[in-house]
Amino acid sequence: MPYTEELKRLIKVVESTRAERVERKRHNQEVPFLSLDERKEMLRYHPDVKEEGRRELRVGPSKGYRIAHEMADVLEAKCRVNPEAIDLSHVDCETDVLIIGGGGAGTSAALLAEQNGARVMIATKLRHGDANTMMAEGGIQAATKGHKDSPYYHYLDVMGGGHFKNVPELVETLVNEAPDVIKWLEGLGCNFSKSEDGTLKTIHGGGTCRKRMHFAADITGAEMMRTIRDEARNRKGVITVIEFSPAVELILNEHGHCAGAVLYNLETEEYLVVKAKSVVMATGGCGRLHIQGFMTTNHYGATADGIVLGYRAGVKICFLHTVQYHPTGIVFPEQAEGILITEKFRGSGANLVNIDGQQFVNEREPRDVEASSIIKECIVRAKGIPTPTGKLGIWLDSPMIDMLSGEGTVEREFPGKFILYKRFDIDISKEPMLIYPTLHYQNGGLEYDSNCRTSVPGLFVAGEVGGGVHGENRLMGNSLLDIMVFGRIAGKSAAQYAKESYRDGKLTLEHASKYNSEVEASGVDQGRVAPMILPDYTDARIREKQLTAHYVGTLR
Repeated sequence: MPYTEELKRLIKVVESTRAERVERKRHNQEVPFLSLDERKEMLRYHPDVKEEGRRELRVGPSKGYRIAHEMADVLEAKCRVNPEAIDLSHVDCETDVLIIGGGGAGTSAALLAEQNGARVMIATKLRHGDANTMMAEGGIQAATKGHKDSPYYHYLDVMGGGHFKNVPELVETLVNEAPDVIKWLEGLGCNFSKSEDGTLKTIHGGGTCRKRMHFAADITGAEMMRTIRDEARNRKGVITVIEFSPAVELILNEHGHCAGAVLYNLETEEYLVVKAKSVVMATGGCGRLHIQGFMTTNHYGATADGIVLGYRAGVKICFLHTVQYHPTGIVFPEQAEGILITEKFRGSGANLVNIDGQQFVNEREPRDVEASSIIKECIVRAKGIPTPTGKLGIWLDSPMIDMLSGEGTVEREFPGKFILYKRFDIDISKEPMLIYPTLHYQNGGLEYDSNCRTSVPGLFVAGEVGGGVHGENRLMGNSLLDIMVFGRIAGKSAAQYAKESYRDGKLTLEHASKYNSEVEASGVDQGRVAPMILPDYTDARIREKQLTAHYVGTLR
């Protein structure tokens, strides 16, 4: 659907101020960054501050912690399977390292576990590579070269972006390992964008003091996922991949160590018992919970399953009181609603402007400040642009990029989004994009240390399912870095554990039975079961036949 006549009329207002805004940018006279006090004031408009959007948990190891209702719903739920009905004496598969999740964190973990001598099995909910990694666009941060940069400055940016609440040892690991990750990916054949002289291109991201954002056009995550997925699939015999088989419960042993998982095959509707010497949890995020009703950038399977399973096994959670809303998600055309518009557009010079064609915030503020500014502009100041369906948005003035960097830059540097909008007869090198904040990232998750260990021996964590490294707000480019840094560490740690620390014992789901009893005793039992597995977009009649939040057992 192209822009309506009314929206085209409003675009004329944007065009009338564009030349002046471009000139200001060329002379570094653009809207200044907010002071720390001004940022604190702006964050009053962030969805996280709504106390009515959260409640205290009444079950589990983090009882009393206030988190979003939607997240609490899946944690305060009974097991999807009846623990007493699963025959753990019949083991369907055995491996050294079981990796739950087939995205960037899980696949990089598999490569390093195999490299360290382990037999590896990846169990993934959908296809191998169907993950938020594939949908990440803007880039990956690493202090790899000049610009007077170093891990020191990267560390300060990460801590500042996270409101200095981050776990310091995790941040230290993240930034120090970053250059090696880029070198590793390049060695595997990852095609990052380069200058004519062969050096890696880098740009600024929101909240960064140096240009350290590496990228592959606007499909960085897809290029990284292609690289490591191909590498993992070429290691047949030592890395086995089971697709369409999400984990529905972790298995412990009599010593309290993690010793495998119960998988559910979505195609055959069978349960599989997998015994492992160690387990890596790499299930990603929670966008499909649609916290506070927001649209989301996340892939179809992002339903917080790993947090549910780890929490039930006894691992505490942290930083789940904050959720990241990416400032720029598509709000029109509605067929593409929620899809991410990479921060790279703003890093390349595109202004955010209101219905009057005026820039109201510096486009490189940290994401939570940027999103809050947009929400305030639309809801409080009534300066948003109305869509045909009654929603509000803000213009992201992408044509500025061609004016600043030369005609053809938008099409060349942002091929993914250029092609997407072309399907709706919109040329984003000539017309701005209409955006609004969209649910994007799970800032928190399961507690873990810099070796990716959890409080449950034999259970390791990697990627978005873990919490602490980003504090209360993640900066652009640190999620793709996170999954590679801690995916690699988790794989190596899990392989070493399987080789040196594994202690065999009788398999049990007793922890799941106890959790069910706690849910009943707490009075929160609403008939819910978890993990959710797939989001529920159906009516009540169809819902009874699908794997949704209230479905128990198999269809056969």
